[in-house]
Amino acid sequence: MASFKGYDLVVVGSGFAGSMATLNFLEECKKQHKSGRVALVEVGKDGERCGASRWTMAYLRLDKNLDFGQVSNGLADEEYCHKLQKEAGVTAHYLQDHGVKFVHHDETNVLLEFKTGQHFVFPEGGGKAIISKLFEQIREFDNCDIYWETEAIRLMTDDAGAIRGLKVRKNDGLLHDLLAPNVVLACGGFEGNQEMLARYIGRNTHALPLIAPGLKYDRGAGLRMALEVGAGTAGSFDGMHCELVDTRAGKPDAVIWGHNYGIVVNKGCQRFYDEGKRHLFATFEMIALECWKDQNQSCFFVTDDVIMQKFKGSWVYDTTDKPPEKGDTIEELAEKMNLDPKELKKTVDDYNAAINDREFDLMKLDGKATTGLSPNKTNWANPIVKAPFYGYPMTSHLTFTYGGVKTDINARVLSTNDVPIPGLWAAGEMTGLFYNEYPPATSCLRSMAFGRLAGLEIAKNLGKPQGTASEKAIPSERRIDDNMSMDQAALPAEVKAAA
Repeated sequence: MASFKGYDLVVVGSGFAGSMATLNFLEECKKQHKSGRVALVEVGKDGERCGASRWTMAYLRLDKNLDFGQVSNGLADEEYCHKLQKEAGVTAHYLQDHGVKFVHHDETNVLLEFKTGQHFVFPEGGGKAIISKLFEQIREFDNCDIYWETEAIRLMTDDAGAIRGLKVRKNDGLLHDLLAPNVVLACGGFEGNQEMLARYIGRNTHALPLIAPGLKYDRGAGLRMALEVGAGTAGSFDGMHCELVDTRAGKPDAVIWGHNYGIVVNKGCQRFYDEGKRHLFATFEMIALECWKDQNQSCFFVTDDVIMQKFKGSWVYDTTDKPPEKGDTIEELAEKMNLDPKELKKTVDDYNAAINDREFDLMKLDGKATTGLSPNKTNWANPIVKAPFYGYPMTSHLTFTYGGVKTDINARVLSTNDVPIPGLWAAGEMTGLFYNEYPPATSCLRSMAFGRLAGLEIAKNLGKPQGTASEKAIPSERRIDDNMSMDQAALPAEVKAAA
């Protein structure tokens, strides 16, 4: 066994949470003239798109009131959510100041369930661009060592239970000790671990492909290590976020979003879910889960030229790298998707005949619905009548899991009795928050926000005895006027001008 030199902080995971924790620790130490040393541990290879952060488009929901209560049935940590609300704009400003360029998207056709005035933000180049910018600046510090192809094995504690380091396995197969009084766990959920998926979520989780290759490294190491030292848990352990992707796609993350604006059928050409039940981001996740649970991982989206022209060039149907299947008749479309032409035609005809005469309005839950079908469609039931007709074959892919460790508003890991474990911190997807459903466009945001807070808090308290970390929230570098929405506060000046 070998031992590396000691550190003040070890960060496990190089995604949004880990990179933000590392860089903010380094910057705060420099600001306070402290010689804090940090080790950044990553199980993936240097230059590889390991984890989830480097694959996502990183949509950022920056509305003023992040309401998790509606989808969590009141189970989400309200104090944590309020903290995220306060830090959202600050985090976006931080990224902007560190060279991340934001795209401001005004959405004119999709009714967004979150209150952002029909716009959202994402970085040019997606999550990969964010990580690249953060790493450029991390590498400028000589008090940071990055260990690639290094697997976190277990947390090291002293006799009193305080953190004293991390035991890791390098690619030589040998165990090594990284000694430090602080460890930030930021190594994702357990979607890449078949044993944990089966244990927590249940049967047939092995049938769920991962939405991007880097997720194979999200093996639940952080959760396992934290539980071993008595960490408490949060989030629904039987819950997960899935998305429907184009089965023909040659690229990862080829999500088909707009199920609301047509019908979704199974292999037998039967509808199985109310495609207009709720807003787009709420509905697409639930259809994906139904596809996995009850439809043998296979379903098909069908719509007509009215909808495809409305969303031409939009992110709603252009995430895939394949054009939709196309037919001048429903029967022709069915043949191209290997469906029974007569059965699909009957389903479409029955659907069209059951639609009421209300006005079709994309900007509200319009009540344009069907009657007499099982299931009925409750909104946006526009007739599928104008040729050509379009379709996508789809299957469900796993994006991330919900269950994780419990933390406080400063990212300290709490024990089973809600007492902070001295020296143990966590941020990102391995921290539990979500129940029942995923509040859209919040995962990347909370990973970065609480990773940042962890790094700042550790640097601020460097040299203090364990257990005396400040209970006060870290002051924001920028204050946001109470009358300014988070999304406006977080945008670059040139983008705000365009709004």
